Amino acid sequence: MTSPHVRDSTRSYRPGGWFGIFGDHATVLLPPSEKARVAQLWELVDDGAGFDEVLDALISSGLRELPGFVLVSELETDTKVVIRGSARASFTADSGPIELEGSTATTWVERSLTGVTRMVIEVGDLTEGDDLPITNGLVRVGRVDAPPYEPEPEPEPEPEPVVPFAAEPEHEPGEPDDQDQDPEDVEDTAATPIPEDLGAPVPVPVPDPPPPPISSAPAPPTTDHDGMTRAGSHDPDQFAPQQPGIPGQPPAPSITRPVARLVFSSGQTVEVDRATLVGRAPEARRFPSTEQPRLVTVPSPHHEISSTHLEIRPGSGADHGSAVVIDLGSTNGTVLVQPGLAPEDLQAGIAIQLIPGAIIDLGDGVTIQVMNP
Repeated sequence: MTSPHVRDSTRSYRPGGWFGIFGDHATVLLPPSEKARVAQLWELVDDGAGFDEVLDALISSGLRELPGFVLVSELETDTKVVIRGSARASFTADSGPIELEGSTATTWVERSLTGVTRMVIEVGDLTEGDDLPITNGLVRVGRVDAPPYEPEPEPEPEPEPVVPFAAEPEHEPGEPDDQDQDPEDVEDTAATPIPEDLGAPVPVPVPDPPPPPISSAPAPPTTDHDGMTRAGSHDPDQFAPQQPGIPGQPPAPSITRPVARLVFSSGQTVEVDRATLVGRAPEARRFPSTEQPRLVTVPSPHHEISSTHLEIRPGSGADHGSAVVIDLGSTNGTVLVQPGLAPEDLQAGIAIQLIPGAIIDLGDGVTIQVMNP
């Protein structure tokens, strides 16, 4: 994406409304209206396509059908950029700072730069939140920085001025001194009378006697009206954490061999070896205590993502050996982009088998890339 001066640095992005497709040799930014193009371009960029091949795919149906886009790629030591529509890009290169505006041309603005050390691309509105790192993948963006964006440090407060210590003047001969005063002129503060009646003495509090020791023998179980046997209320072990393998306690959640690896747009990685719930504040209410899933919390500054948005788990039956995704009735829905297929809106409660390379878009700038385990 950048020249060798910054090639090894990690990029960062601020979530927004545009689609950002990041690959090893090309980066493409598309407005929200071009959602239908995302799957084809992602497959092309992820396969390592370069500048000319990606540009031909972008303009294959004509510029009239493409209101705006940004394409950045590398060729040897040069950085090539094409920008169209409501997008801006600024570069720091060997020739100095360069500003590009996509709206200044009826077709597009194209430049080839040498020795790029910094790049900032701005498209659309930014959402509230922090800038996130990105290497390769598909995310929703409003701004892209390379190297990563770093906020300016707050200025340190100025130190308070130090007031110099004023030394007391030395006593000169002839001036009155406290030691030269007449003892009768000095107020006698040591002879202050003590009142005789100080009132009734204050009682000293007596500590409560210690509680009787708790017997180590467990209390006998009691039977409720529904026939269920309960442990004694004074049993000190009834609130102790349960350990797996102890008779009478539920076994630990079953963990199978991972069938996929999930890479979140925040950089977090999760293995799919059991049911995984993803959302703004996921909960596992419908799962029994013997099958506790993994909970993954993702940011959602605009509350577009539901509390428990979707589930990803190892498949069974015909889906055995693969991961499946299920939308759990989310408010704003989930978009699935599978390699070679058109984007698909998931139906609540329907399990869809995931293909390695698939992108799951939860909204609010959060995406999940499905990889081999």
